Amino acid sequence: MNTKKQIEFDKIKNIWAELAVTGYAKECIESADIILDERELRKAISDTTNSREMIEKLGNPPVQNVTEIREILVIAEKGDCLTPYQLERVEKVLTAVDRLIDYLRRGKQFDNPLAYYDENLNPLDELKNEIVRQIRNEMVEDRATKELFDIRNRILILEDTMKQKAEQIIRSNKECMADSYYTMRNGRVCVPVKKEYKFKIPGSVIDKSATGNTLFIEPLGVAKCFEELQLMRIEEDNEVHRILYILSAMVADCIPKIEENIKMIEKMDFVFSKGKLSLDLDCREPAINLERRIRLVKARHPLMDKQINVPLDFSIGEKNDSGEMVRGILITGPNTGGKTVSMKTVMLNCYMAQCGLHVTCEEADICMNSAYLSDIGDGQNLSENLSTFSAHIKNVMDILGSIDKESFVIMDELGSGTDPAEGMGIAVAILEELRKSGANFLVTTHYPEVKDYAARTEHIVNARMTFDKETLQPTYKMVIGEAGESCAFYIAERLGMPQEMLTVAIEAAYGKDAVQDYEFSSAKAEVECENVKKNNKYKDVKKITKTKKSHTKSAITEKYSIGDSVMVYPERKIGIVCEPVNEKGILRVQVAGKKIFINHKRVKLHVKSEELYPEEYDFSIIFDSVKNRKVRHDMSRKYTNEVITYDED
Repeated sequence: MNTKKQIEFDKIKNIWAELAVTGYAKECIESADIILDERELRKAISDTTNSREMIEKLGNPPVQNVTEIREILVIAEKGDCLTPYQLERVEKVLTAVDRLIDYLRRGKQFDNPLAYYDENLNPLDELKNEIVRQIRNEMVEDRATKELFDIRNRILILEDTMKQKAEQIIRSNKECMADSYYTMRNGRVCVPVKKEYKFKIPGSVIDKSATGNTLFIEPLGVAKCFEELQLMRIEEDNEVHRILYILSAMVADCIPKIEENIKMIEKMDFVFSKGKLSLDLDCREPAINLERRIRLVKARHPLMDKQINVPLDFSIGEKNDSGEMVRGILITGPNTGGKTVSMKTVMLNCYMAQCGLHVTCEEADICMNSAYLSDIGDGQNLSENLSTFSAHIKNVMDILGSIDKESFVIMDELGSGTDPAEGMGIAVAILEELRKSGANFLVTTHYPEVKDYAARTEHIVNARMTFDKETLQPTYKMVIGEAGESCAFYIAERLGMPQEMLTVAIEAAYGKDAVQDYEFSSAKAEVECENVKKNNKYKDVKKITKTKKSHTKSAITEKYSIGDSVMVYPERKIGIVCEPVNEKGILRVQVAGKKIFINHKRVKLHVKSEELYPEEYDFSIIFDSVKNRKVRHDMSRKYTNEVITYDED
């Protein structure tokens, strides 16, 4: 028994989860269930209302996913050094906190209670400003400290000096150079020197060309600059790490406040997701009561198109015209009349309300329920070897074992799936147990005896789904206090069943007296039905058509000639006929160097041989091997023991 799935609350949660941003909020939505504490439920519904109002007036809140930041805080808490990328992630979260604070403060002008949650957020401006000042584009800024600025300036000067020295050596020793430009080899500035002038340019050989004719030498003057450059880069690396460690320590000191901010962002994301859902589904805030009363005005199923959905007015747990408190409603009516959808609509709206959500009604007053229990669908389970009836009874027994006076129960097609007489008896017995429990319940049935039971039993009333007898279409409206009918006889009559057959059917179902109460159509309509039946007799009966067998095969055997170009299906490859069609409809085609036997139905003529080859062309040139052609030549002029062989590919 999976009530959430049967009433389609799982689909509502899927829509709801798409409106959340943080992983925490999505987890809360996935585990969302009914709230049993009155104060907590009223607070949850109030939060939904306030979040919707704020979204309507200020737009969606600036909430972002903060899952990644938790891993970064763990690294900082251990005392490890954070990377510039990780520090920027921290700064982005603090920026999101700033924006959320501003968003909530703007909500104070509307006196929205949610706006005052800004007091629980700490902007941590000092940490954020330090990260912004010292980190940019996942790198430590040049002006993060004066020392780093001086070091990087010295590095630039040294790099420029190395290049100038290399260019000066090239200009002074043009005849020794293989090129007029310096080059970088293994991170060093080198000049391209011809091999024969190796000893004329003092320095270290760093690399050589592929041919070995050019040596890439780092001049001595450049090498001295490079050594100084390496020292400066070590100093730069030390200064960068010092800055990162200081920022990491600042983050570590602020971890408690950052975690509070993260929790508040996640909580606000969950609250605002409820407001977004209310707007998306066009919901209203429900009233909550503890008097076991449910009243829905113009309720609709949240997953149905609002334009075609017929609103439902429903009430239970209130006194009827006789002053009797109604606890159970027995819904009857034609198939496809909306009975099951109506039950789902009622329970789904109640379930949403008790989860702290708004409901798809114009107005709703909903009681808190300790449990929502349902038996909808055939429940057939092949793995457990359960039939439809067995599955129903198993679910029903589970429900009756869990029910109390604060439960809400819905059951579809009570007593179905077995012998009608016995099913009716079981349906009455189940209804009696539901009545004794004191719970609110909704059930559907087609049994007339069960309708009679509901009519004469305390705390249970009949209800019907209306049906237009003229158009044979359901209207999907519920009328509480009246029993419905299946309308099977009206449908059968409109579809052409004669009056005499209907009379037999009504008498068999309800007795002879019921025939007089049934309003048949006019005699003219009856005549028309008879005429239609006579005129259409055997009209639409389909007959088997037998294929006539052909007694002559000459048309097939003469269809293709040797040398014809044909298309082979389904591969759509071009081939050449090397053996004509035999009496069985098989021919041989050479395709891609292979000779294959194939049914004539799988080939289609592409080009006739007359258009491809001259008259009396010797096709053995194409199809015979050299060996076979030699044997054939020998056989034409003398006796020989050689034989002609054919490949079998």
